[in-house]
Amino acid sequence: MAESGKKTKGKQVIELKRIDDDKNRVITFSKRKSGICKKASELATLTGAKVGIVMFSPSGKPYSFGDPSIEEVTNLFQGVSQPSDGSTHHVIEAYRKMKISKLLQDHNDFLHQLDDEKEHGKKLKEMTKGKTSQGWWESPTDDLNVQQLRQMHTALEKLSKTTHSKINQRNLGGGGASSSSFPSVNPPQTRI
Repeated sequence: MAESGKKTKGKQVIELKRIDDDKNRVITFSKRKSGICKKASELATLTGAKVGIVMFSPSGKPYSFGDPSIEEVTNLFQGVSQPSDGSTHHVIEAYRKMKISKLLQDHNDFLHQLDDEKEHGKKLKEMTKGKTSQGWWESPTDDLNVQQLRQMHTALEKLSKTTHSKINQRNLGGGGASSSSFPSVNPPQTRI
């Protein structure tokens, strides 16, 4: 199989070893850093776990991620008690959970909507699949509204006039016309 000349490695499994080139190591860190934080956020959202991550870049710059916050997670890890107003914390936590639940519901709704649209697209593709072998004038008219039927009627009349005109020209001896001299007759615009 010939190589495609692809410039990037894409999504491949790479051997886990230290990257020797400094520039590539920094690039890999910056790309993977956001992925790690995203996975930690998903873990906290799905399970309710308190997650804290501290990373240092190859240049020594610290990065942190915490859910609900890095301070709360480190205090919990160190065993430091939180000076908190219990009622306020519970209200904030309840609001956070409600907001996350709403966002997850919206996400699932969008996924279902996307699936429905993909299915609709497949049906449209199947409907138009056979249309390439037949002309637009042979397509079924059952699903067309009145305006679309009028457009089709006008286009058919124009096609008929053009055809009669070309037949008459050829019968009268002007038959050297090329197909590019035919006026274009556009099919009616259908909406599904």
